[in-house]
Amino acid sequence: MVEAIETTELKDMEYTFSQMIKDYSWMRKEIDRLQSNIHGYLIPMNSWGVAQYGIDAAMPKGSSGKSKEEMDRMDARERRCFKRLTRYETEVYLVETAVDLLDNEVDKVIYDCLLDGMSFREIALHLGISKDGVQKAKKNIVAQIVQDEQVETFLLYGEIDNKDK
Repeated sequence: MVEAIETTELKDMEYTFSQMIKDYSWMRKEIDRLQSNIHGYLIPMNSWGVAQYGIDAAMPKGSSGKSKEEMDRMDARERRCFKRLTRYETEVYLVETAVDLLDNEVDKVIYDCLLDGMSFREIALHLGISKDGVQKAKKNIVAQIVQDEQVETFLLYGEIDNKDK
């Protein structure tokens, strides 16, 4: 019985992560739109989690998020958009960094092509393999990524460990 629950839970996590891969393209666009609306400018994704060195590392910094006072001043729509922005940023960050969990170079190429929105047929033509081979590879890629502890935690609880970020 416990094994059946775990199998069902694993299949649900694999489905959810597959959907995150599928939704990646529009989420990136929506993040840009929400950042422009909320902050008035775009925050480049490549600056997330970048360590600082020298004097910059020692200087005090403000919070990267909104303060409690700023959150209180936001109206309901802004608050809802900010929560959605935070969730999308986390999902996109997770999807983008998941490629590091893959060992095989072909799997990494297939994963990148999926994130670029290429169809199975386009990827198959690009790599010179069958469409069925691409579909099997995607299943293996998703299964491999879902086994990671951080990905599993996000898929189960909607949270990600920010220590590594």
